[in-house]
This record gives sequence, C-alpha cells and structure tokens, in this order.
Amino acid sequence: MSSKKERLEAICRIIQTEVICNQEELLKRLEANGFSITQATLSRNIKQLKIARMHDGKDNYVYRLPHTTLPVTSTSSSEQPKIHPNIEFSGNLVVVKTRPGYAMGIASDIDSNAPHEILATIAGDDTILVIPREGYSREHIAQAITRFIQ
Repeated sequence: MSSKKERLEAICRIIQTEVICNQEELLKRLEANGFSITQATLSRNIKQLKIARMHDGKDNYVYRLPHTTLPVTSTSSSEQPKIHPNIEFSGNLVVVKTRPGYAMGIASDIDSNAPHEILATIAGDDTILVIPREGYSREHIAQAITRFIQ
C-alpha cells in the first residue's frame, strides 16, 4: 500500500512526462506504476493538485499541472518559442502571470501606454488577460508586453 504523498508525486511525474488526455488514461498509468485507486479518489487528487485540462494546439486536451508548460512531442514551424516565462498564449489571447497584487498596476500601465498591438487588458490579483489586436504575431505581442513586466 502506497502513501497518498507517493501517489500525488506519481501523478505529477506522469503528467509532466507523458501526454495524458483523460482520467482513464491516468488511472491506467497509475495502476501500471503499482497504485490501486478508485476514479473518485483520482478525481479528488486531480482537484487537490489543481491539475487542469488544457488545449495542446493539436486538437487535443491534455492534463497539465499549474505553472508548467506542455510536454513537447514534436516541433513544427507553427509552434512558437516561449519568449518570456510569465507570458502564455491561448489562441489569440495572452495571459500574463505576475506577483500577487501586481496585476492591476501592470495592466493599468499597459492600458495607459497602450502600444497599438494591445486592444485592452483585464486584471485580477496576479493574472492579466491581454487582448491583442488582429494581425500581429505572438512574438510581436510578447515583445510589446515584455517591456511592462521586466
């Protein structure tokens, strides 16, 4: 019988190293690693670890730990390199992670000095949603935002 801590570590390791699309796949991988748990327990563990299903850019949704990048399975010319560790794209939207309490101030700076590439921002406590204008590359948008967060 393995401990909960070992099981949670195994879940994290599997999600970080493999492409897992659903709980059934994760449950099978855990069983292959010697963990015998129910789907309900796995669901609670996923919630506790704050694991989310994210689009992988290839018409699939995969499990992802908070604040990690997706595993790279292949590189195509359409994939963009990560320009800044706190900037992440989802479709045509940009998410900027900040230190707690800083998002509103940075978003206000972006809006006040809005480069043409940026249409608007929405800020929480530590996250900014940036809505870019159409027709700009991800690199161009990231460069416009980077000057506000460095």
